[in-house]
Amino acid sequence: MTIRGILVTDFDGTMTEIDFYTIVVDRLTPAGALRHWSDFEAGSITHFEALRRIFAEMRSTPDQIEQVLRDMNLDPAAGEAIAGLRRAGWNVIVASAGCRWYIQRLFERARIDVEYHSNPGEFDADGALQMTLPQGAKYFHPDLGVDKAGIVRTALNQDVPVAFAGDGIPDLEAAMLVPAERRFARGALAGRLRARGEDFRGYAHWSEIARMLLVEARS
Repeated sequence: MTIRGILVTDFDGTMTEIDFYTIVVDRLTPAGALRHWSDFEAGSITHFEALRRIFAEMRSTPDQIEQVLRDMNLDPAAGEAIAGLRRAGWNVIVASAGCRWYIQRLFERARIDVEYHSNPGEFDADGALQMTLPQGAKYFHPDLGVDKAGIVRTALNQDVPVAFAGDGIPDLEAAMLVPAERRFARGALAGRLRARGEDFRGYAHWSEIARMLLVEARS
């Protein structure tokens, strides 16, 4: 297939309605676990380390985790949207600073076959998710685990239109590498872009991004 464009996209809070860690902090960690996220925002620990500590404090049962996966609300139209982009020659790459464990399961259940880069992890006997850095991975980043901006730069080297979609602070560098008309943002990422006076396109559901890109491709 001739590649006519590449969409690099975040997962948590972008393809899903709610981040895994948000639900975990609310339901499955002891009081005070959110201090790790505050430490990240204050710059005292990395994004990866904040998530690693939060996930390590989890205490869960398989049934509770199943409910978390359902409540993340992966866009039900994501699979169809990816298929539509592929028919139009667009490649989709998922770049996540979250954990491969739940991303893989959500994609498998939705029958979505897509390239994705994320941090490895497994549940231990106490129901804690032990996430590790993907040392040696092609797109390794010491602060995030996954170098989202590096994936975007590689895509840009292919001399085709490149889009990026995200919702979080770690998405800013990658988002700034693509032109505003192909920069899709909501949440904290949208706030950071507004503060910098940068344009972007908003979205409510991830599948809307595919529709906007397909309209652009046809024009």
